[in-house]
Amino acid sequence: MVVNFFGQCNQQFLVMKKMKIISLIYLMLFSVASYATPQIQTWQSENGAKVLFVPATEIPMLDVRITFDAGSARDAGISGLALLTNGLLSEGAAGKTSQQIAEAFESVGAEIEYDASRDMALVGVRSLTQPRYLDSAIESLKQVLTQPDFPQDAYQRELNRMKVAVKARQQSPSALAAVAFNKAVFGEHPYASPTSGTEESLEKLTLDDIRAFYKKYYVAKNATVTIVGNVGREQAEEIVKALLSALPAGEKAASLPAVKLLTEAKKIIIDYPSTQTHIFVGQPGTKRGDDDYYSLYVANHPFGGSGFSSRLVEVIREEHGLAYSVYSYFSPLRETGTFTMGMQTKTEQTDQALSLLNQELKKYVENGPEKQELADSISNITGSFPLKIDSNSKLLEYIAMIGFYDLPMDHLDRFIDNVKSVDVKDINDALTRRVHPDRMVTVIVGKQ
Repeated sequence: MVVNFFGQCNQQFLVMKKMKIISLIYLMLFSVASYATPQIQTWQSENGAKVLFVPATEIPMLDVRITFDAGSARDAGISGLALLTNGLLSEGAAGKTSQQIAEAFESVGAEIEYDASRDMALVGVRSLTQPRYLDSAIESLKQVLTQPDFPQDAYQRELNRMKVAVKARQQSPSALAAVAFNKAVFGEHPYASPTSGTEESLEKLTLDDIRAFYKKYYVAKNATVTIVGNVGREQAEEIVKALLSALPAGEKAASLPAVKLLTEAKKIIIDYPSTQTHIFVGQPGTKRGDDDYYSLYVANHPFGGSGFSSRLVEVIREEHGLAYSVYSYFSPLRETGTFTMGMQTKTEQTDQALSLLNQELKKYVENGPEKQELADSISNITGSFPLKIDSNSKLLEYIAMIGFYDLPMDHLDRFIDNVKSVDVKDINDALTRRVHPDRMVTVIVGKQ
Protein backbone atom coordinates (compact mmCIF):
# COMPACT_ATOMS: atom_id res chain seq x y z
CA MET A 1 0.00 0.00 0.00
CA VAL A 2 2.82 2.36 0.82
CA VAL A 3 4.53 1.78 -2.54
CA ASN A 4 1.25 2.18 -4.36
CA PHE A 5 0.49 5.41 -2.49
CA PHE A 6 3.82 6.99 -3.48
CA GLY A 7 3.42 5.69 -7.02
CA GLN A 8 0.07 7.43 -7.28
CA CYS A 9 1.53 10.60 -5.79
CA ASN A 10 4.36 10.47 -8.32
CA GLN A 11 1.89 10.12 -11.19
CA GLN A 12 -0.19 13.03 -9.84
CA PHE A 13 2.99 15.09 -9.55
CA LEU A 14 3.90 14.37 -13.17
CA VAL A 15 0.37 15.24 -14.31
CA MET A 16 0.44 18.49 -12.33
CA LYS A 17 3.88 19.31 -13.74
CA LYS A 18 2.61 18.76 -17.29
CA MET A 19 -0.42 20.92 -16.55
CA LYS A 20 1.83 23.71 -15.26
CA ILE A 21 3.96 23.52 -18.39
CA ILE A 22 0.87 23.62 -20.58
CA SER A 23 -0.50 26.54 -18.55
CA LEU A 24 2.81 28.38 -18.89
CA ILE A 25 2.81 27.87 -22.65
CA TYR A 26 -0.79 29.06 -22.80
CA LEU A 27 0.01 32.17 -20.80
CA MET A 28 2.98 32.93 -23.06
CA LEU A 29 0.81 32.55 -26.13
CA PHE A 30 -1.92 34.62 -24.53
CA SER A 31 0.57 37.36 -23.68
CA VAL A 32 1.81 37.45 -27.26
CA ALA A 33 -1.76 37.53 -28.55
CA SER A 34 -2.80 40.24 -26.11
CA TYR A 35 0.25 42.28 -27.07
CA ALA A 36 -0.97 42.52 -30.66
CA THR A 37 -2.36 46.03 -30.93
CA PRO A 38 -5.90 46.38 -32.25
CA GLN A 39 -6.81 47.63 -35.69
CA ILE A 40 -8.96 50.73 -35.34
CA GLN A 41 -11.80 51.23 -37.80
CA THR A 42 -12.94 54.82 -38.15
CA TRP A 43 -15.67 56.78 -39.93
CA GLN A 44 -17.86 59.85 -39.53
CA SER A 45 -21.53 59.75 -38.57
CA GLU A 46 -24.14 61.39 -40.78
CA ASN A 47 -24.28 64.44 -38.49
CA GLY A 48 -20.52 64.83 -38.16
CA ALA A 49 -19.30 62.83 -35.15
CA LYS A 50 -15.97 61.03 -35.32
CA VAL A 51 -16.30 57.28 -34.68
CA LEU A 52 -13.58 54.78 -33.67
CA PHE A 53 -14.42 51.09 -33.46
CA VAL A 54 -12.42 48.07 -32.35
CA PRO A 55 -14.10 44.63 -32.47
CA ALA A 56 -13.19 42.46 -29.46
CA THR A 57 -14.79 39.03 -29.58
CA GLU A 58 -13.28 37.42 -26.48
CA ILE A 59 -16.25 38.17 -24.21
CA PRO A 60 -19.90 39.09 -24.95
CA MET A 61 -19.49 42.68 -23.74
CA LEU A 62 -19.62 46.10 -25.35
CA ASP A 63 -18.19 49.42 -24.16
CA VAL A 64 -19.45 52.63 -25.74
CA ARG A 65 -18.18 56.10 -24.87
CA ILE A 66 -19.16 59.48 -26.33
CA THR A 67 -16.58 62.14 -25.56
CA PHE A 68 -17.27 65.85 -26.05
CA ASP A 69 -14.87 68.78 -26.15
CA ALA A 70 -16.82 70.13 -23.19
CA GLY A 71 -14.50 70.06 -20.21
CA SER A 72 -13.87 72.78 -17.66
CA ALA A 73 -11.68 74.64 -20.18
CA ARG A 74 -15.04 75.67 -21.69
CA ASP A 75 -16.48 77.05 -18.44
CA ALA A 76 -15.99 80.63 -19.68
CA GLY A 77 -15.52 82.16 -16.26
CA ILE A 78 -18.15 80.03 -14.47
CA SER A 79 -15.95 77.36 -12.93
CA GLY A 80 -17.85 74.12 -12.27
CA LEU A 81 -20.26 74.60 -15.19
CA ALA A 82 -18.94 71.69 -17.29
CA LEU A 83 -18.88 69.27 -14.36
CA LEU A 84 -22.40 70.11 -13.19
CA THR A 85 -23.83 69.94 -16.72
CA ASN A 86 -22.37 66.49 -17.21
CA GLY A 87 -23.53 65.27 -13.82
CA LEU A 88 -27.12 66.38 -14.42
CA LEU A 89 -27.53 64.37 -17.63
CA SER A 90 -28.53 61.23 -15.74
CA GLU A 91 -30.54 63.09 -13.07
CA GLY A 92 -33.60 63.26 -15.31
CA ALA A 93 -34.15 62.52 -18.99
CA ALA A 94 -37.09 61.82 -21.32
CA GLY A 95 -39.47 62.38 -18.43
CA LYS A 96 -37.75 59.77 -16.23
CA THR A 97 -36.36 60.43 -12.77
CA SER A 98 -32.79 59.63 -11.80
CA GLN A 99 -34.10 56.57 -9.95
CA GLN A 100 -35.95 55.30 -13.02
CA ILE A 101 -32.88 55.89 -15.19
CA ALA A 102 -30.67 53.97 -12.78
CA GLU A 103 -33.16 51.09 -12.63
CA ALA A 104 -33.35 50.96 -16.44
CA PHE A 105 -29.60 50.35 -16.64
CA GLU A 106 -29.50 48.00 -13.65
CA SER A 107 -32.38 45.88 -14.95
CA VAL A 108 -30.22 44.73 -17.88
CA GLY A 109 -26.93 44.63 -15.98
CA ALA A 110 -25.57 47.69 -17.75
CA GLU A 111 -23.30 50.34 -16.21
CA ILE A 112 -23.52 54.01 -17.15
CA GLU A 113 -20.45 56.25 -16.93
CA TYR A 114 -20.13 60.01 -16.99
CA ASP A 115 -17.37 62.44 -16.08
CA ALA A 116 -15.85 65.80 -16.90
CA SER A 117 -12.21 66.89 -16.72
CA ARG A 118 -10.26 69.88 -18.01
CA ASP A 119 -10.45 68.95 -21.69
CA MET A 120 -13.42 66.65 -22.04
CA ALA A 121 -16.80 65.48 -20.84
CA LEU A 122 -18.01 61.95 -21.48
CA VAL A 123 -21.04 59.72 -21.31
CA GLY A 124 -20.95 55.98 -21.90
CA VAL A 125 -22.25 52.53 -21.10
CA ARG A 126 -20.99 48.98 -20.64
CA SER A 127 -23.43 46.21 -21.52
CA LEU A 128 -23.76 42.58 -22.47
CA THR A 129 -24.20 42.19 -26.22
CA GLN A 130 -27.29 39.97 -26.24
CA PRO A 131 -30.04 42.04 -27.92
CA ARG A 132 -32.42 41.94 -24.95
CA TYR A 133 -29.74 43.63 -22.82
CA LEU A 134 -27.90 45.78 -25.33
CA ASP A 135 -30.95 47.32 -27.02
CA SER A 136 -32.31 48.52 -23.69
CA ALA A 137 -28.93 49.89 -22.55
CA ILE A 138 -28.43 51.83 -25.79
CA GLU A 139 -31.96 53.27 -25.63
CA SER A 140 -31.40 54.44 -22.03
CA LEU A 141 -28.05 56.00 -22.96
CA LYS A 142 -29.68 57.74 -25.92
CA GLN A 143 -32.29 59.31 -23.63
CA VAL A 144 -29.64 60.53 -21.19
CA LEU A 145 -27.53 61.91 -24.01
CA THR A 146 -30.19 63.54 -26.20
CA GLN A 147 -33.17 64.23 -23.91
CA PRO A 148 -31.90 65.56 -20.57
CA ASP A 149 -34.60 67.36 -18.57
CA PHE A 150 -32.28 69.25 -16.19
CA PRO A 151 -34.92 69.20 -13.41
CA GLN A 152 -34.83 72.10 -10.98
CA ASP A 153 -34.72 69.94 -7.85
CA ALA A 154 -31.83 67.84 -9.13
CA TYR A 155 -29.96 70.98 -10.21
CA GLN A 156 -30.32 72.55 -6.77
CA ARG A 157 -29.36 69.34 -4.98
CA GLU A 158 -26.22 68.78 -7.07
CA LEU A 159 -25.24 72.45 -6.89
CA ASN A 160 -25.49 72.36 -3.10
CA ARG A 161 -23.41 69.19 -3.04
CA MET A 162 -20.70 70.93 -5.10
CA LYS A 163 -20.75 73.92 -2.74
CA VAL A 164 -20.20 71.61 0.22
CA ALA A 165 -17.32 69.93 -1.63
CA VAL A 166 -15.69 73.30 -2.33
CA LYS A 167 -15.88 74.20 1.35
CA ALA A 168 -14.45 70.81 2.27
CA ARG A 169 -11.56 71.57 -0.08
CA GLN A 170 -10.54 74.35 2.29
CA GLN A 171 -9.84 71.66 4.92
CA SER A 172 -7.50 69.69 2.64
CA PRO A 173 -3.94 71.00 2.37
CA SER A 174 -3.27 68.89 -0.73
CA ALA A 175 -6.39 70.29 -2.45
CA LEU A 176 -5.43 73.85 -1.51
CA ALA A 177 -1.94 73.26 -2.91
CA ALA A 178 -3.28 71.81 -6.17
CA VAL A 179 -5.65 74.74 -6.78
CA ALA A 180 -2.94 77.31 -6.04
CA PHE A 181 -0.42 75.43 -8.20
CA ASN A 182 -2.68 75.29 -11.27
CA LYS A 183 -3.61 78.95 -10.93
CA ALA A 184 0.04 79.97 -10.72
CA VAL A 185 1.17 77.75 -13.62
CA PHE A 186 -1.68 78.56 -16.01
CA GLY A 187 -2.34 82.20 -15.11
CA GLU A 188 -5.26 83.50 -17.19
CA HIS A 189 -5.61 80.33 -19.24
CA PRO A 190 -8.90 78.37 -18.91
CA TYR A 191 -6.95 75.47 -17.38
CA ALA A 192 -6.28 77.58 -14.29
CA SER A 193 -9.79 77.24 -12.79
CA PRO A 194 -10.75 74.27 -10.59
CA THR A 195 -12.93 71.77 -12.48
CA SER A 196 -15.22 71.47 -9.45
CA GLY A 197 -15.79 75.22 -9.19
CA THR A 198 -15.17 77.92 -6.61
CA GLU A 199 -17.45 79.48 -4.01
CA GLU A 200 -17.82 82.59 -6.19
CA SER A 201 -18.50 80.75 -9.46
CA LEU A 202 -21.06 78.36 -7.96
CA GLU A 203 -22.98 81.28 -6.44
CA LYS A 204 -23.54 82.84 -9.86
CA LEU A 205 -24.11 79.61 -11.83
CA THR A 206 -27.73 79.19 -13.04
CA LEU A 207 -29.84 76.50 -14.65
CA ASP A 208 -29.95 78.62 -17.82
CA ASP A 209 -26.14 78.41 -17.93
CA ILE A 210 -26.44 74.61 -17.77
CA ARG A 211 -28.94 74.44 -20.62
CA ALA A 212 -26.92 76.85 -22.78
CA PHE A 213 -23.70 74.90 -22.17
CA TYR A 214 -25.37 71.61 -23.12
CA LYS A 215 -26.90 73.12 -26.26
CA LYS A 216 -23.58 74.54 -27.43
CA TYR A 217 -21.19 71.68 -26.70
CA TYR A 218 -23.20 68.43 -26.64
CA VAL A 219 -23.51 68.30 -30.42
CA ALA A 220 -22.39 65.73 -32.99
CA LYS A 221 -19.54 67.69 -34.57
CA ASN A 222 -18.07 68.18 -31.12
CA ALA A 223 -18.26 64.45 -30.29
CA THR A 224 -16.01 61.43 -30.58
CA VAL A 225 -17.65 58.01 -30.28
CA THR A 226 -15.55 55.03 -29.21
CA ILE A 227 -16.85 51.46 -29.42
CA VAL A 228 -14.95 48.40 -28.20
CA GLY A 229 -16.57 44.99 -27.95
CA ASN A 230 -18.21 41.95 -29.42
CA VAL A 231 -20.17 43.45 -32.33
CA GLY A 232 -19.51 43.74 -36.06
CA ARG A 233 -19.01 46.89 -38.10
CA GLU A 234 -22.61 46.99 -39.33
CA GLN A 235 -24.02 46.72 -35.81
CA ALA A 236 -21.55 49.34 -34.58
CA GLU A 237 -22.82 51.75 -37.23
CA GLU A 238 -26.40 51.08 -36.14
CA ILE A 239 -25.49 51.80 -32.52
CA VAL A 240 -23.91 55.12 -33.49
CA LYS A 241 -27.00 56.03 -35.52
CA ALA A 242 -29.31 55.10 -32.64
CA LEU A 243 -27.33 57.18 -30.15
CA LEU A 244 -26.57 60.29 -32.19
CA SER A 245 -29.30 60.69 -34.80
CA ALA A 246 -31.29 62.95 -32.47
CA LEU A 247 -28.29 65.16 -31.68
CA PRO A 248 -27.98 68.37 -33.72
CA ALA A 249 -24.85 68.61 -35.84
CA GLY A 250 -23.77 71.87 -34.20
CA GLU A 251 -20.19 73.07 -34.43
CA LYS A 252 -16.88 71.84 -33.12
CA ALA A 253 -15.60 73.79 -30.12
CA ALA A 254 -13.18 76.61 -30.92
CA SER A 255 -9.46 76.08 -30.39
CA LEU A 256 -8.12 76.83 -26.93
CA PRO A 257 -5.42 79.49 -26.51
CA ALA A 258 -1.84 78.33 -26.10
CA VAL A 259 -0.50 78.04 -22.55
CA LYS A 260 2.07 80.74 -21.88
CA LEU A 261 5.48 79.70 -20.61
CA LEU A 262 6.70 81.08 -17.30
CA THR A 263 9.26 83.85 -17.46
CA GLU A 264 10.31 83.75 -13.80
CA ALA A 265 10.08 81.66 -10.66
CA LYS A 266 7.04 82.00 -8.38
CA LYS A 267 6.71 80.95 -4.75
CA ILE A 268 3.36 80.70 -2.97
CA ILE A 269 3.14 79.94 0.73
CA ILE A 270 -0.23 79.10 2.32
CA ASP A 271 -0.35 78.87 6.10
CA TYR A 272 -2.20 75.76 7.26
CA PRO A 273 -2.22 74.18 10.75
CA SER A 274 -0.77 70.74 10.00
CA THR A 275 2.23 68.64 10.98
CA GLN A 276 2.89 67.80 7.31
CA THR A 277 3.76 70.36 4.66
CA HIS A 278 2.48 69.73 1.13
CA ILE A 279 4.77 70.85 -1.67
CA PHE A 280 4.13 71.18 -5.42
CA VAL A 281 6.84 72.37 -7.80
CA GLY A 282 6.45 72.64 -11.56
CA GLN A 283 5.73 74.54 -14.75
CA PRO A 284 4.03 74.04 -18.16
CA GLY A 285 5.26 70.74 -19.59
CA THR A 286 3.94 69.05 -22.73
CA LYS A 287 0.74 68.38 -24.68
CA ARG A 288 -0.79 65.52 -26.62
CA GLY A 289 0.91 65.05 -29.96
CA ASP A 290 3.96 67.11 -28.89
CA ASP A 291 7.16 66.32 -30.82
CA ASP A 292 8.99 65.96 -27.49
CA TYR A 293 6.29 63.79 -25.89
CA TYR A 294 8.18 60.48 -25.91
CA SER A 295 11.49 62.01 -24.89
CA LEU A 296 9.90 63.75 -21.89
CA TYR A 297 7.74 60.74 -21.01
CA VAL A 298 10.72 58.41 -20.91
CA ALA A 299 12.88 61.03 -19.16
CA ASN A 300 10.46 61.34 -16.27
CA HIS A 301 10.38 57.61 -15.56
CA PRO A 302 13.80 57.25 -13.85
CA PHE A 303 13.62 60.72 -12.35
CA GLY A 304 10.34 60.60 -10.43
CA GLY A 305 7.88 58.41 -12.31
CA SER A 306 8.98 54.88 -11.46
CA GLY A 307 7.93 54.70 -7.82
CA PHE A 308 10.46 53.38 -5.33
CA SER A 309 13.18 52.98 -7.99
CA SER A 310 13.15 56.66 -9.00
CA ARG A 311 15.95 59.12 -8.23
CA LEU A 312 13.69 61.36 -6.17
CA VAL A 313 12.65 58.49 -3.91
CA GLU A 314 16.23 57.24 -3.61
CA VAL A 315 17.61 60.63 -2.56
CA ILE A 316 14.77 62.27 -0.62
CA ARG A 317 13.19 59.21 0.99
CA GLU A 318 15.88 56.52 1.22
CA GLU A 319 19.03 58.58 1.77
CA HIS A 320 17.59 61.44 3.85
CA GLY A 321 14.25 60.16 5.17
CA LEU A 322 12.52 63.45 4.41
CA ALA A 323 9.34 62.16 2.75
CA TYR A 324 7.44 58.91 2.43
CA SER A 325 6.21 59.72 -1.06
CA VAL A 326 7.90 61.94 -3.65
CA TYR A 327 7.15 61.88 -7.36
CA SER A 328 7.06 63.71 -10.68
CA TYR A 329 4.90 63.47 -13.78
CA PHE A 330 3.87 65.17 -17.00
CA SER A 331 0.15 65.81 -17.55
CA PRO A 332 -0.33 66.31 -21.30
CA LEU A 333 -3.58 67.97 -22.37
CA ARG A 334 -4.95 69.40 -25.61
CA GLU A 335 -2.79 72.40 -24.86
CA THR A 336 0.30 72.25 -22.66
CA GLY A 337 -0.37 70.61 -19.31
CA THR A 338 1.85 70.65 -16.24
CA PHE A 339 5.14 69.13 -15.29
CA THR A 340 4.68 68.49 -11.59
CA MET A 341 6.89 67.38 -8.72
CA GLY A 342 5.22 66.73 -5.39
CA MET A 343 5.84 65.50 -1.87
CA GLN A 344 4.81 65.77 1.77
CA THR A 345 7.30 66.33 4.55
CA LYS A 346 7.44 67.32 8.20
CA THR A 347 7.09 71.07 8.62
CA GLU A 348 10.54 71.48 10.19
CA GLN A 349 12.12 69.65 7.22
CA THR A 350 10.46 71.71 4.49
CA ASP A 351 13.49 73.80 3.51
CA GLN A 352 15.83 70.82 3.38
CA ALA A 353 13.42 68.67 1.36
CA LEU A 354 12.66 71.46 -1.09
CA SER A 355 16.35 72.23 -1.53
CA LEU A 356 17.11 68.59 -2.35
CA LEU A 357 14.19 68.42 -4.78
CA ASN A 358 15.45 71.45 -6.70
CA GLN A 359 19.04 70.18 -6.64
CA GLU A 360 18.03 66.83 -8.13
CA LEU A 361 15.99 68.53 -10.86
CA LYS A 362 18.86 70.85 -11.80
CA LYS A 363 21.31 67.95 -11.87
CA TYR A 364 18.97 65.82 -13.99
CA VAL A 365 18.27 68.58 -16.52
CA GLU A 366 22.01 69.21 -16.89
CA ASN A 367 23.11 65.57 -17.17
CA GLY A 368 20.06 63.44 -17.98
CA PRO A 369 19.79 59.78 -16.98
CA GLU A 370 22.60 57.26 -16.80
CA LYS A 371 22.61 54.71 -19.61
CA GLN A 372 21.57 51.90 -17.28
CA GLU A 373 18.78 54.03 -15.82
CA LEU A 374 17.46 54.66 -19.30
CA ALA A 375 17.73 51.00 -20.33
CA ASP A 376 15.87 49.88 -17.19
CA SER A 377 13.16 52.48 -17.74
CA ILE A 378 12.60 51.56 -21.36
CA SER A 379 12.43 47.89 -20.40
CA ASN A 380 9.91 48.67 -17.66
CA ILE A 381 7.71 50.86 -19.86
CA THR A 382 7.63 48.51 -22.83
CA GLY A 383 7.31 45.39 -20.69
CA SER A 384 4.23 46.68 -18.88
CA PHE A 385 2.58 48.12 -21.98
CA PRO A 386 0.60 44.98 -22.96
CA LEU A 387 -1.07 45.05 -19.52
CA LYS A 388 -2.35 48.53 -20.25
CA ILE A 389 -4.54 47.28 -23.10
CA ASP A 390 -5.41 43.80 -21.86
CA SER A 391 -9.11 44.46 -21.28
CA ASN A 392 -11.92 46.14 -23.17
CA SER A 393 -12.24 48.92 -20.60
CA LYS A 394 -8.50 49.71 -20.68
CA LEU A 395 -8.48 49.59 -24.47
CA LEU A 396 -11.48 51.92 -24.55
CA GLU A 397 -9.52 54.55 -22.61
CA TYR A 398 -6.67 54.51 -25.12
CA ILE A 399 -8.85 54.46 -28.23
CA ALA A 400 -11.00 57.30 -26.90
CA MET A 401 -7.84 59.32 -26.17
CA ILE A 402 -6.55 58.71 -29.70
CA GLY A 403 -9.82 59.92 -31.20
CA PHE A 404 -10.32 62.92 -28.94
CA TYR A 405 -6.80 64.27 -29.30
CA ASP A 406 -6.52 63.46 -33.02
CA LEU A 407 -3.50 61.24 -32.49
CA PRO A 408 -2.33 58.95 -35.31
CA MET A 409 -4.41 55.80 -35.68
CA ASP A 410 -1.23 53.75 -35.35
CA HIS A 411 -0.40 55.36 -31.98
CA LEU A 412 -0.65 52.03 -30.14
CA ASP A 413 1.18 50.14 -32.89
CA ARG A 414 4.14 52.50 -32.71
CA PHE A 415 4.18 53.15 -28.95
CA ILE A 416 6.84 50.58 -28.06
CA ASP A 417 9.06 51.47 -31.02
CA ASN A 418 8.77 55.17 -30.18
CA VAL A 419 9.77 54.50 -26.58
CA LYS A 420 12.68 52.26 -27.59
CA SER A 421 13.98 54.88 -30.00
CA VAL A 422 14.52 57.44 -27.24
CA ASP A 423 18.20 57.80 -26.31
CA VAL A 424 20.15 59.89 -23.81
CA LYS A 425 20.83 62.56 -26.41
CA ASP A 426 17.09 62.96 -27.14
CA ILE A 427 16.33 63.27 -23.43
CA ASN A 428 19.09 65.78 -22.73
CA ASP A 429 17.99 67.90 -25.69
CA ALA A 430 14.31 67.87 -24.66
CA LEU A 431 15.02 68.55 -20.97
CA THR A 432 17.33 71.45 -21.79
CA ARG A 433 14.75 73.10 -24.04
CA ARG A 434 11.58 72.29 -22.08
CA VAL A 435 12.34 72.12 -18.35
CA HIS A 436 13.67 75.26 -16.65
CA PRO A 437 14.64 74.85 -12.97
CA ASP A 438 14.98 78.62 -12.56
CA ARG A 439 11.37 79.29 -13.66
CA MET A 440 9.42 76.91 -11.45
CA VAL A 441 6.22 77.56 -9.53
CA THR A 442 6.64 76.42 -5.93
CA VAL A 443 3.56 76.02 -3.71
CA ILE A 444 3.97 75.24 -0.01
CA VAL A 445 0.96 74.54 2.20
CA GLY A 446 1.66 73.94 5.88
CA LYS A 447 2.26 75.55 9.24
CA GLN A 448 4.56 78.52 8.84
